[in-house]
Amino acid sequence: MNHSHSIFRFIIAGLCVAALSGVVPANAQVNVTQHHNHASRDGLYIDSAFTPAAAANLMRDLNFDGTISGDVYAQPLYIEGGPGGRAMIIAVTESNNVYALDAADGSIIWQRNVGAPVPADDLMCTKFDPMGITGTPIVDLASRALFLDAMTTPDGGKTKKHFIFSLNVDTGDTNSGWPVDVEATATFNGMTFTAGIQQQRPALGIADNILYVPYGSMGDCGLFHGWLVGVPIDNPASVTAWATRAIGGGIWGVGGVASEGMNPFITTGNTFNTGGNWGGGEAVIRFQPGPIFTGSPTDYWVPVNWLNLDNKGLGSCGLRSITRGRTGSNAFQPGGCTG
Repeated sequence: MNHSHSIFRFIIAGLCVAALSGVVPANAQVNVTQHHNHASRDGLYIDSAFTPAAAANLMRDLNFDGTISGDVYAQPLYIEGGPGGRAMIIAVTESNNVYALDAADGSIIWQRNVGAPVPADDLMCTKFDPMGITGTPIVDLASRALFLDAMTTPDGGKTKKHFIFSLNVDTGDTNSGWPVDVEATATFNGMTFTAGIQQQRPALGIADNILYVPYGSMGDCGLFHGWLVGVPIDNPASVTAWATRAIGGGIWGVGGVASEGMNPFITTGNTFNTGGNWGGGEAVIRFQPGPIFTGSPTDYWVPVNWLNLDNKGLGSCGLRSITRGRTGSNAFQPGGCTG
């Protein structure tokens, strides 16, 4: 959903149920810290307070305000136990505004602008005007940190930057050592990240204390690549990156990085001018922590007709984890493909 410079109203089912039932049980799962609430991206929400009886009485809270500025494409997050014990809704916008709203009434607990967004006229091709924060952020509760990527410009659009921010989720203050300038730090096999042609649409992920940020492009324009950038949460100066060898291969799916807790998984899209040689596109890829791609056939899957698929694209699919049989082992499959 997106709303341009308008009133944005959130309906949080768990909060409504809690209000109706009086108290949330101690074992209720209420924090929503990332896209689809799980690193597996399965979208499964389990909250013991959300019963059929309680759901039958749900209604819109007309006293909830929630006024924020900017288009919203990222999934809002929900955090219990904020300042003064208040539950918070975290929302980010294409105007590079970050909000922590009181989940009870929508009032602003804190807000931050992380830099001027980039006007559409200064981008090669985009459906966003302006372009700021697009991908769904992620919260690490252990460090009380909110992580996000923002596209910014210090000079009205001539210079374009992707900055990865870490904000204190309780105050909105920028944590020490952040933000990370992606163009200045991300390289792979002699390639350097070019901020002006890369878009950060997919959701961010965390696995084994490393933040992963995936990138595609504004559209099939320019000499872009699919990029996955890894930043250790406790050492943001140490950046590791991977990019598709071929032009294109953007990481597009809004679900972004999926994980079983240790290894990040992504899907890549169509590539260009490959000469029939696979260069990282149209694939489901498992990385070792870093991200490090081994190149082993056990660490990626590419359909046999990948070259034909370059005319359509796999990367609009997200990944989700499924549990297999009695072993309880995890497998990842594409889901939510749009073409």
